[in-house]
Amino acid sequence: MAQKPSIPKGTRDFSPQQMAKRNYIFDTIKEVYELFGFHQIETPAMENLSTLMGKYGDEGDKLLFKILNSGDYLKKTTEAELAEGVSPQLTNKISEKGLRYDLTVPFARYVVQHRNELQFPFKRYQIQPVWRADRPQKGRYREFFQCDADIIGSNSLINEMEIVLMIDNVFKKLNIDVVIKINNRKILAGIAETIGYPDKLIDITVAMDKIDKIGTEAVYQELRSKNINEDAISLLEPFMNLQGNSNTTKLNCLRELIGDSEIGNKGILEVEEIFSFLNEYNLSNELELDLTLARGLSYYTGAIFEVVATEAKMGSICGGGRYDDLTGIFGLRDVSGVGISFGADRIYDVLEELERFPKSSIKGTQVLIINFGGKEEKEAIKILHKLRNENIASELFPESAKMKKQMNYANANEIPFVILAGSQELESGLLTLKNMESGEQKALKIEDIITEILN
Repeated sequence: MAQKPSIPKGTRDFSPQQMAKRNYIFDTIKEVYELFGFHQIETPAMENLSTLMGKYGDEGDKLLFKILNSGDYLKKTTEAELAEGVSPQLTNKISEKGLRYDLTVPFARYVVQHRNELQFPFKRYQIQPVWRADRPQKGRYREFFQCDADIIGSNSLINEMEIVLMIDNVFKKLNIDVVIKINNRKILAGIAETIGYPDKLIDITVAMDKIDKIGTEAVYQELRSKNINEDAISLLEPFMNLQGNSNTTKLNCLRELIGDSEIGNKGILEVEEIFSFLNEYNLSNELELDLTLARGLSYYTGAIFEVVATEAKMGSICGGGRYDDLTGIFGLRDVSGVGISFGADRIYDVLEELERFPKSSIKGTQVLIINFGGKEEKEAIKILHKLRNENIASELFPESAKMKKQMNYANANEIPFVILAGSQELESGLLTLKNMESGEQKALKIEDIITEILN
């Protein structure tokens, strides 16, 4: 009995229609990246485990897909190690490579390895798949694409301005209304300092970040479980409920609340400078200071960005921030950068839900030429070449099947035009052009058909 075909859990096949839509997203992001002066690189699907391990924490290490060494991968192991089962020592002996977990660590490795060839600041983008041995569920896959862009080797806050402008530009082109949320790690550190718990920055901000999911009281309860007292929670409350009808008003209130915290005030000044740059532009989307935004705090050191769609419940569809020591993990210290990543899969779901994919995104065959066989087939081949020479995507049905079968093929593949070049058409010199959507038919010369399709 033949084996039933299948694919691994957490992976997907994509149909031609789905690929056309996905490429519409990728091409839009790529177009904006290049407009802003970013250059594309690619890194291998697999990296040395020594590059990947220890960069994502204990949980991240567990989610790395590890690749068995080729040949006799057990030759370096002992019976005792095999009897013990899975352990770091055993893993190191049987596996030296793994599939990349994200694009950031490979990028850091790339910068350090090629630093003598690069001109800083270095602006790179990558659109490639990554793999995580996570439990598959709705919206979470084991194989998915990331669309990253980073500016590395510059401390200037103009780079943060560029990040916001790219985000705004991408979602304007995709016709998705979003809120671009911004915060700063230094502000969060200042808040923790102001309420008397500078050593519990992560606990405080992780709880704050959950306010939209679990509500204010549950956040306070989580803080109590971390041994943060009621006085501190009372001091935190006005930060959680920062009022103001503009970002400027919010920043003024924040300055009063944060008092003389040096690091907090430094964060406020950074955000104010980013806003002052952006005031020169008429953004298409809302830019909002959000003090509860606390993504990636173990990684980001300055500005933090997150983007949510206003018309669909999807969570974050883009995010990023400033980091001060990306390459330090590979021995190149104090190289600052700022970057973002667009969530292509979530953007796809938003566009589907809102029915915002333009018809032009489904780039396929524009014209099918009906095959009548014999001498008509030879003439049809000539017509086919003329159409393709004008960059019109065209097909000739490969056999002289029944007309109904050929028309069904055109409908099934959503081909908008069909050309009939039978004996009568060839004698008259006028071909029949059928619009498959309206059903309208016209008798035209091939030159006029080309003009009509191109228009």
